[in-house]
Amino acid sequence: MGASVRYRIKPLRPTAHIFEVSLTLDEPDPEGQELALPNWIPGSYMIRDYARHIVSIRAESDGLDVPLEKLDKSRWRAAPVSRPLTVTAEIYAFDDSVRGAHLDTTHAYFNGTCVFLEPVGQGDKPVELEIEPPDAPHGKHWRVATSMERDGGRPYSFGSYVASDYAELIDHPVEIGELSIGEFEVKGIPHAIAIRGRQSADMARLCHDLERLCETHMDMLPPPKDLDRYVFLLHAPGSGYGGLEHCWSSSMVTARNSLPRKGDEDIGEDYRTLLGLISHEYFHLWNVKRMKPAVFRPYELQGETYTGLLWVFEGITSYYDDLALLRSGLIGAKSYLELVGRTMTRVRRGEGRLRQTVEASSFDAWTKFYKQDANAGNAIVSYYTKGSLIALALDLKLRDETDGRVTLDTVMAACWERFGESGVGMQERELEAIASELAGVSLEDFFASAVRGTGELPLDALLRKHGIEVRYRAASGRADKGGKPADKPLGVWFGATLKVSGGRATVATVANHSPAEDAGLQPGDELLAVDGLKVSPAGLDELLRRFRVRDKAELAIFRGDELMQLELVFTPAPEDTVYLELVAEPDEDARRRRLAFLRA
Repeated sequence: MGASVRYRIKPLRPTAHIFEVSLTLDEPDPEGQELALPNWIPGSYMIRDYARHIVSIRAESDGLDVPLEKLDKSRWRAAPVSRPLTVTAEIYAFDDSVRGAHLDTTHAYFNGTCVFLEPVGQGDKPVELEIEPPDAPHGKHWRVATSMERDGGRPYSFGSYVASDYAELIDHPVEIGELSIGEFEVKGIPHAIAIRGRQSADMARLCHDLERLCETHMDMLPPPKDLDRYVFLLHAPGSGYGGLEHCWSSSMVTARNSLPRKGDEDIGEDYRTLLGLISHEYFHLWNVKRMKPAVFRPYELQGETYTGLLWVFEGITSYYDDLALLRSGLIGAKSYLELVGRTMTRVRRGEGRLRQTVEASSFDAWTKFYKQDANAGNAIVSYYTKGSLIALALDLKLRDETDGRVTLDTVMAACWERFGESGVGMQERELEAIASELAGVSLEDFFASAVRGTGELPLDALLRKHGIEVRYRAASGRADKGGKPADKPLGVWFGATLKVSGGRATVATVANHSPAEDAGLQPGDELLAVDGLKVSPAGLDELLRRFRVRDKAELAIFRGDELMQLELVFTPAPEDTVYLELVAEPDEDARRRRLAFLRA
């Protein structure tokens, strides 16, 4: 006998971006079945109100219409019935991100949070899902890629799929289209990557590199007992970047030029960035998908769920994503240190690091990190980037305090044993207690300063003990990401960033205490000229090289439809760009520590 909770989804009208989704319950609540659509998706901490995309919704039982009462923005209640209940919705799908649902004549993609109503009170029951193809002429050569378990039939085909409950159902994104698919195994576990988009990737090399990368993660933490398959879903358009983690899969976007092509031998910057993204999402199958904050057990998807631990689950993951590239041998120590320098640069360039703690950044993700405005760099710090630097500092400190006996690897292994598959969630400061317990010394002051403070992290001293020097310099221009020395750093500070809007150069951000702020420049201003010379975002750097410290410049701007003149006085460019260097001849102790840390 089949499951008593059955879903069906069909790309109904690809040209209008409409899915038709139905839910059938054999035993609806006799008091009236309540239904709910999630308001957010795990891993992306912002209320997204997915129900706003429902175009129509109706219910029936035994061929008769059943009244539906709307309870709030995302919940309904069907009138009591004594026979099976079917609820059918038409859903507009035009969000081509990893968090949404998208349908057109080239493909269909969806996350379950966007399309599947939860039968309240029956979410723990096994479910069946029927994925139907679109009507001709669309979808003739489409295949289905998902980590959801098939219920018979050929791999990558339309048909029946099963999940243990509603929570698992919505944790399997589905990509449907003309896909390029590669398969490989990691420690005997089947893995696959499905790519959508016009591209010419060297699939053999990509699978080979991913096998090395995934195996490196599994060498550190054991494969979860329920991990019997894993699928990377990758969209490769002309531009884009992002990812979202799931228990048995991840969904990602990357520019097609970041994929390796046949004949490529080295790992270029774009491909390195893609491998870092893949590494990040893969590490999440341990860190946040199975081992998670206590408040996420279970997820409450109707409203915000607050935790100060996102620095643990995103920041530590951001530390290990690039470190795994080094440990797997895909990149060398020089390339890895460049990536660390870039992360340090991103943190240092924002005054928000001096105003918001990473614990507060985690807690306020719903209203600040995921809803950034033009002042974000002045007011908030990223729990991803600063969190990864805290992880680096903690790893180095643990190695120092225990002479290498305890590392962050040790802490993560202990956390996995305690939280990974036990069904127990991590309390707010429990990782801190575990780290102190394993090290045999109190790390309370370290965490108080790093996690709940706004001072600078002690990375200069910690890295120096490992034979690595931190260097600071001014930026060489708007494209300077740090990580390397520069030949021509800018001598003066402007303090504003520009973007192209409607063919015009408009101000995007203004740094606090900068010449631009002191001059009265504000976000949204159209910058026309500096000292009578026309401005463009691409040409601003060369224009600024004409000036020296204490020079004055006349800015011509439009604010709305009013022409204004502002006077700006240049100050020295801040040394907010970081790169790391290996000490040529470190002492024996530093050399030993460096070798252990970099696995050289």
